[in-house]
Amino acid sequence: MPMMQATVLGTGAWGTTFAQVLADSGMKVRLWGRNRQTNTLINEGENSTYLPGIELSPSLSATDDLGEALQGADLVAVAIPVAAVRETLSRASTLLPEGTAIVSLAKGLELGTHKTVHQMITEATGIASQRVAVLSGPNLSREIAEHNPTATVIACEDADLATQIAEACHTPYFRPYVSTDVIGCEIAGATKNVIAVAIGAAEGFGLGINSRSTLITRGLAEMTRLGTRLGADPGTFAGLSGVGDLVATCSSRLSRNYSFGVRIGQGMSCEDALAVSPGVVEGARAARPILELAHSLGVDMPITEGVVRVVHEGASVREMGEMLLSRPMKKDGWKIELI
Repeated sequence: MPMMQATVLGTGAWGTTFAQVLADSGMKVRLWGRNRQTNTLINEGENSTYLPGIELSPSLSATDDLGEALQGADLVAVAIPVAAVRETLSRASTLLPEGTAIVSLAKGLELGTHKTVHQMITEATGIASQRVAVLSGPNLSREIAEHNPTATVIACEDADLATQIAEACHTPYFRPYVSTDVIGCEIAGATKNVIAVAIGAAEGFGLGINSRSTLITRGLAEMTRLGTRLGADPGTFAGLSGVGDLVATCSSRLSRNYSFGVRIGQGMSCEDALAVSPGVVEGARAARPILELAHSLGVDMPITEGVVRVVHEGASVREMGEMLLSRPMKKDGWKIELI
C-alpha cells in the first residue's frame, strides 16, 4: 500500500523543508518540535524562524505532543540534531504505529559510542534495521524549499522499502534514487560536514580554489577510506551521497558547517562562531567521534584530525594548514599512496 501519512521529527529548516516535499508528493504531514512558537508559525503557514518567505502547504501541521504527531504515521522522518536522536526515539518507541518505516535525515556519529544514526534509531526503538532508512545527498534546505531541482539517495537494507520511501518523497523538483548501502551513505553524510568546516576555514583564511579543491579531493579520500573499512561500497562515495553532497556542502554559505568554517578562518573564536550559527553545526560535533572511530580502525584522516585540533584543542587555522602540508609522503617501493 502507498504511504499516505508522515511525521517529521524536527521543525528546523531541513525538517520543515522535507515536510513540504512530502506534502507536495501528496502526503498528509505532521511535524513535531519542542518549540511551541515555531509550531505556531508553521501552523500559520510559514516557518519564519528557519525558512522566511516560504509558504507552507495547508496539509502541514505542527505540534509539541509526540504521541499526537506519530498517530497513524506510515513514515517517520528524523530531522533532529544527532545529540537528541537516542532520547527522542526512545520516547517515541512505544508510540510508533505498527509497521511504521523510519528515514533518518540526521548526519553524524554519537559521542562516546561512535554509533551511526541508523544504529541509534534501531537500538532506541527496537525496530528491525530493515525498516530504518537514511537519506543523503546534495540537499541544501533553502534551495529545495524554493523548488530548485535536486536529487538525493534513500538507502535501506530492504530495497523495496527504499523504493516506497523514494516514491513518497518524489516531486517534480526532488528526485530520489535508491541504494542498499546504508553505512556508506551515513559515513559520507557525517564526514562531509567535517570536511566542509575545513574548506570554509580555508576560504575564510583567504586561500584560493587550488587549496579548496585539494581539500575536497582529499576529504573524499578520507571518507572513502573510513567507509570502505566499515564495509561500504566504494561506488557510494562517487555518487550523490558522497561527492555530490560534499561539493554542495563545501561550496555554499547556506551550509552551516561551511559558514562556521569561514567564520573561524576569518579569526572568530569557535565559541562565537557556533553562537551565531542559525542551527546546529554537526561537523563540529561529529569530528571527534569520527576521528576516534578512524583511529580505532587504523584509518588515516588528517583533515578530520585538523578540524578536531582547531575546534576542540585550540589550534589555529594556520596551524591546521601547516600540519596538513608537512605530513610525510607514504611510499611502498616506488608506489606513492593515492588514497
